[in-house]
Parts: sequence; C-alpha cells; structure tokens
Amino acid sequence: MPQVFAYLRVSTDDQDTANQKTGVVAYCVERKFLAPAFVEDTASGRKSWRDRPLGALIERSQAGDVLVVSEISRLARSTLQVLEIMQECAGRGVELHAVKNRIVLDGTLQAKVIATVFGLAAEIERDLISARTREALAKRKASGVKLGRPAGPASGSRLDSQADLIRKYLDQGLEKRTICRLVNCSPATLYRWLGQERS
Repeated sequence: MPQVFAYLRVSTDDQDTANQKTGVVAYCVERKFLAPAFVEDTASGRKSWRDRPLGALIERSQAGDVLVVSEISRLARSTLQVLEIMQECAGRGVELHAVKNRIVLDGTLQAKVIATVFGLAAEIERDLISARTREALAKRKASGVKLGRPAGPASGSRLDSQADLIRKYLDQGLEKRTICRLVNCSPATLYRWLGQERS
C-alpha cells in the first residue's frame, strides 16, 4: 500500500516545525491521504539533500508513495538540488506535493511544465555559477596561484562512492545522460568510470 511521507526541515534560526506540520496535516486531510509519517530535519540547507534525512527518505520510497512538504524551498536552497529531487521522485514514481506553493508533481502535463521551468531556472543558475567560477579562477591565476590537480596518477574516481546507485540506474535502463544529471557528473566522467569498471 502506498505510503505518505511528510518532510519537515527547519533552518537553524527557526523555532520548531509546528507551523509546517499544521499545514501539512490539513493538506493531507483535504486530499484524503493517509496520516503521513513525519521526517524532521534540522540540518543546514547547504548540505546536499542526499546527505540529509530527505535523501534516505527518497531512497526508501517506492512507486505510488507520496512526499509532502510545506513549501518547495524546504527541499533545498539551490534550484539545482530542487530539480534533482524532483527528477529523483519522478524516476521512482513518487508524487511530490508542496502545500504552500500548491505544486503537485505527479507525472501529469502540468507537472512536466513545472519541472521544465525548474530545469530552465537550474540551467541559468548553473551558467551563473560557471561564470563566477571562471572569473575567480582567472583572478587566482593572475595572482600567481597554481591551478589544477597535482601531477601524477589519480587515486580513484569521485563516482566510486556512488557505484551502487549508478549500477541500479543502469539496471533500470536509464539513459547515461540522465544518470549523469542524477549523480551530478559529466558524460566524460561517467564513461571513463564505466570503462574502468569493465577493465
């Protein structure tokens, strides 16, 4: 039977989760959902969502489950991370409901439009981050700082820590381009890692 989860995250300066909980419970009653299982998180929004209780919650979710949050900004502070969470939920068949925003991501056309808008916003955010990074690197290089990784063979791939997740995505038949987005790497990095795995 599908489960209903309510994810509550408070910033370090928030008092408690009571306001979020009240809104979520009222929403679940209105939608005639089962009583939600609450997962509370007081971690910083700067921490990756995969490393917070939200990551574990999504990992154990199954198709048909419902994830309710008080507002979309409670998922993550970065548009990129919100988009990742939306894609992860969609890939697992988990409905995502944001109470205050009145957003329901359930595979409908409207949900796809919302996801596309978030995708465009995330792309703009990526471009801005990239431009700031290039400017900072140029400034450091101009001041004489040596850039790049140290010479010599690499000790391992950053994808090694996500090996099980990548294999699971491959077994599910996801395209490699989609996997790259989900594990936040370039296609070249994924193909290089897959080549090392096979050899």
